[in-house]
Amino acid sequence: MARNGANESNTSERLDPEWYQEEHMTTSERQKTDSPLSVHGIDNPGKIHWTLNAAHLYEHSVARDGAIIAENGPLVVSTGKYTGRSPKDKYIVDEPSSREHIWWDGNASMTPEQFDELHKLVTAHANGKELYVQDCLVGADPRYQLKVRIITEKAWHNLFVRNMFIRLAPGSRHETVPDFTVIDLPSCKVDPEKMGLRTDTFIALSFEKKLVLIGGTEYGGEMKKSIFSVMHYELPLQNVFSMHCSANIGEEGDTALFFGLSGTGKTTLSTDPKRQLIGDDEHGWSDRGIFNFEGGCYAKMINLSEESEPEIYQTTQMFGTVLENVVVDPVSREIDFDDSSRTENTRGAYPLESLPNVADEGIGDHPTAVIFLTADAFGVLPPISILSPEQAMYHFLSGYTAKVAGTEIGLTEPQATFSTCFGAPFLTHRPTVYANLLRDRLKSHGSRVYLVNTGWIGGPAGESDRVPIKFTRSMIDAALSKELREVSTTTDPVFGFEVPDNCPGVPDDVLKPRDAWEDPEAYDRQARKLAEMFRENFKKFAKLTDEDLERYGPTID
Repeated sequence: MARNGANESNTSERLDPEWYQEEHMTTSERQKTDSPLSVHGIDNPGKIHWTLNAAHLYEHSVARDGAIIAENGPLVVSTGKYTGRSPKDKYIVDEPSSREHIWWDGNASMTPEQFDELHKLVTAHANGKELYVQDCLVGADPRYQLKVRIITEKAWHNLFVRNMFIRLAPGSRHETVPDFTVIDLPSCKVDPEKMGLRTDTFIALSFEKKLVLIGGTEYGGEMKKSIFSVMHYELPLQNVFSMHCSANIGEEGDTALFFGLSGTGKTTLSTDPKRQLIGDDEHGWSDRGIFNFEGGCYAKMINLSEESEPEIYQTTQMFGTVLENVVVDPVSREIDFDDSSRTENTRGAYPLESLPNVADEGIGDHPTAVIFLTADAFGVLPPISILSPEQAMYHFLSGYTAKVAGTEIGLTEPQATFSTCFGAPFLTHRPTVYANLLRDRLKSHGSRVYLVNTGWIGGPAGESDRVPIKFTRSMIDAALSKELREVSTTTDPVFGFEVPDNCPGVPDDVLKPRDAWEDPEAYDRQARKLAEMFRENFKKFAKLTDEDLERYGPTID
């Protein structure tokens, strides 16, 4: 599959000897033929490897980064100390040009002087180092596309972003200074006391200088999410709704969006053999429709099986995929996806074309259905509900899911988790900016919103079972085929949304969670408990919205 100038045939990947020699020039040789990295403040690097293909990056990753090749070809890497993002070490520079737009309640600030000092430390650290540069694109719609340059000291980081973003043809590079640059040097750590930072790790973003600086962490997702934060800032200023969601498209051209926090099934449910995947994580909704930001997927691998998720599993059995922190047998090189000894957050990064059913252009029409996914460990939310546009705004701002008892030290009962807009760590504007864009799009295009609970029914987690995935798929199929628009509904007395009375392929008693509890009064107590958590969480938004959304939340008698 070719996307926006990317050429993915095997023939195009063969290396011409002259091109290979040029790509491995020293800086002094390169300055005679191309713009040096001094435009980014790196004046004296060692050897520069520019837009290498996967084969070369494999070789460098094994030789320099300690990566290993697992059975059937994926590259397996360790991210060291950090096996996930470090959101408390992410900073946005407080600059006059962007200050009034930033949601400072959700983002830590850094002064321009701090950033300049950090930039000097990072570029000085890069001097003499062998560096990898990957020029790529972000945004499948050319009207909103960003030219991005990623500079890394680790070869596998360059392969990671090559998988995740929209690739240029091998050997190509941006002819001008890119729109945004990321410099990722994990070995660069700072004195936190001297720099005024929380730790020696940093992810610092300057909108004025169009630059992201990353140090002290090897986790690949920091690069991906930093650029997402950039798109989250740039697009709303152009009246484009930027979204942390997956998207797919049906045979009739009907587009669906899937919002949800980790563990709710966003990637699994959007990777549907009956529908083409547009993308699994980051999209924009413009006046033309939906477009993907990326050229790849970043899926959780823990407990992955061929039976339950065959399309995603297949990507782990092929050359080019990067697997983070999965456990591999040192002799057989077989992968154990059930082993969480390193982390529960094992991840795989692979190009979209590794999947069998992908929308080639990365775009779709305005969605007919928007799915909010939640894993309710309290066992009280219906498996599927229909939301009004105002209820959609309320639940979008709430961004609810739940953690299960036993998953964290000291967690003995379900714990509600609220991440506004289903992605609070990545927001740059105030949450209401995105909620208002959602409202306007829903009303303009008549998209129907569904809240789908992939969590527990019949009781809380530990006392009941999760909704079977075959039921969830049946409910989503009915929503996407518009069958649920024809059925009768019942208003949930606590949460106020409409619950279908029946759904093809799903027993009627599954649709009404109170009926599934042995003790209905115990259900009522649990429902009131969760409703109060919703109401308490929403207080911070009450004065920020331009309409009274609290009345569209749960009611407590």
